[in-house]
Amino acid sequence: MKNLTKWKLLRSRFVINNKWCQVRQDEIELPSGQIIDDFFVHIRPNIALIFATTEQQELVFVRQYRHGAREILLELPAGGFNPAEESGQSAAARELAEETGYVAEEIVELATLYDNPVKDTNSIYLYFAKNVKLASKIQLDITEDIEVVLVPLAEVLSKISNREICVAGSIAAIFLGLDFLNKQP
Repeated sequence: MKNLTKWKLLRSRFVINNKWCQVRQDEIELPSGQIIDDFFVHIRPNIALIFATTEQQELVFVRQYRHGAREILLELPAGGFNPAEESGQSAAARELAEETGYVAEEIVELATLYDNPVKDTNSIYLYFAKNVKLASKIQLDITEDIEVVLVPLAEVLSKISNREICVAGSIAAIFLGLDFLNKQP
């Protein structure tokens, strides 16, 4: 096995630093000794994403416009959080209720993944909730215009195959969530 070495951080400064976007410019030294003075890193909040099923064996999705992709996309409920202020589990429950009106009695962590570890600092925390119930009114942020969509579990994989579901974090949570469900007694 090759002995890999971390890069050495020589200098770091923010080139954009506001509440909506933070970009850091790092000067790094590679293990070879080569210096790169313009390695840009996007500082992003962690994401809590939830695979939530109803008693009718439907998966709760949200459909919304995503400006970066310039598309209306079908994805699992999710949102950013700061781990110094709240747990991922709490953020997942909050986002599920705010975006869909559904609440869960129990939320189980499935996995923690890196979103884009090359240039982004955040992780995606994936959660599972079974038998969620519609219990509250949707409370959207100013940039959110969401349609709640319930998809029968039996149809979810075909929606990935035909690109109706094409957001990476949602796809990862779907496969992990379905695997978790299949292992339940």
